[in-house]
Amino acid sequence: MTAKSELSGGPTLPQERRVVTAIPGPKSQELMARKQAAVADGIGTVLPVFARRAGGGVLEDVDGNSFIDLGSGIAVTSVGNSAEAVVRRATEQLNDFTHTCAMVTPYEPYVQVCEELAELTPGDHAKKSALFNSGAEAVENAVKIARAHTGRQAVVVFDHGYHGRTNLTMALTSKNMPYKHGFGPFAPEVYRVPVAYPYRWLTGPENCAEEAAAQAIDQITKQVGADNVAAIIIEPVLGEGGFIVPAKGFLPRIQQFARDNGIVFVADEIQSGFCRTGQWFACEDEGLVPDLITTAKGIAGGLPLAAVTGRAEIMDSAHSGGLGGTYGGNPVACAAALGAIETARELDLPARARRIEEVMKPRLEKMAERFDVIGEVRGRGAMLAIELVKPGGKEPNPEATAALAKACHQQGLLILTTGTYGNVVRFLPPLVIGEDLLNEGLGILEDALASL
Repeated sequence: MTAKSELSGGPTLPQERRVVTAIPGPKSQELMARKQAAVADGIGTVLPVFARRAGGGVLEDVDGNSFIDLGSGIAVTSVGNSAEAVVRRATEQLNDFTHTCAMVTPYEPYVQVCEELAELTPGDHAKKSALFNSGAEAVENAVKIARAHTGRQAVVVFDHGYHGRTNLTMALTSKNMPYKHGFGPFAPEVYRVPVAYPYRWLTGPENCAEEAAAQAIDQITKQVGADNVAAIIIEPVLGEGGFIVPAKGFLPRIQQFARDNGIVFVADEIQSGFCRTGQWFACEDEGLVPDLITTAKGIAGGLPLAAVTGRAEIMDSAHSGGLGGTYGGNPVACAAALGAIETARELDLPARARRIEEVMKPRLEKMAERFDVIGEVRGRGAMLAIELVKPGGKEPNPEATAALAKACHQQGLLILTTGTYGNVVRFLPPLVIGEDLLNEGLGILEDALASL
């Protein structure tokens, strides 16, 4: 892997960390005052600096500080912030037209994206797709399609799962604050069951898959009734819940239960998909072939696009006009997605994600040996995390997590926190980042841990 910004396309941006002011700097502080006056308080900020340029593995703010980016806009800019193919294709489309509405007069890029999704997603069965604007829209439409296909209403989701911020997807989401608090009542016919969370499974990780699957299936059978379930929805690697990798065997057992009972099995790959975990889709790790897959985030190199892709006979269950939306599958976003897919193929981004794991995970594991505040290192590819606990046990340590993030931000390293308990640091570097930046960032992280 090289540190050159040309990997990400776009204007050349020095691939270096640079801290020239206090964080935040004076220009960012001025802009933050304007934001507080004009933008709703509900729009929070992780790092109170304002971006000016970004590319490769860095983000530059308006004060001239350059941060090592281990967040990728929450797993969105996997191909870089301005990948050449994304910019080129989107610009060409901008010059032709910005919008006609796919439901009024369709256009070829929409069809091309759906063709690519049919080829890229697991399984050799006939597939179709529908395009939307956001991950939440994709999940909500997956539920609509599953209900239309099965004639059933109930939807089963899992502890620690996150699926969006619309009313239905808030109901599907496990965590209350900040996603659900004060926003109810939520959509009915949503049922939550245990997930195989190895680190926190009471009888130990070796029993986790079998026991969690048995408990989940027992709850569904007794409390809901399998014949009433339209869809089971799960993230193959749980994102906002803390980058939880379910114990091996859990996902196949749940999928088999769904298959045996005529339930649509939906893999929410919005954060884990598009090369992030070292494969095009995280569900491929255990050979899963979902009935439906939802995608967004990394699909279009930073432009808003999302999709539901699945078995043609299921996708066709919704009546004509039953799916859509004014902006869904916007032509510029579709062109950008074709550029992102082109880039991912050309640079073999699944291999780059695996290489990022090879660089990062051993160093994180060494840090876990040195600092007992790290309870676990986990994840796959370039979707890695450390869970922070109070020394001597497994009690979540959100205070140390927040302090660690702040210390890294002050030194020019952009990291993100997550987790049901607010005690997980997640790492989502752009897949085009240079190894020198990765190693420098890990050094900053280690120094920050030492300072806690």
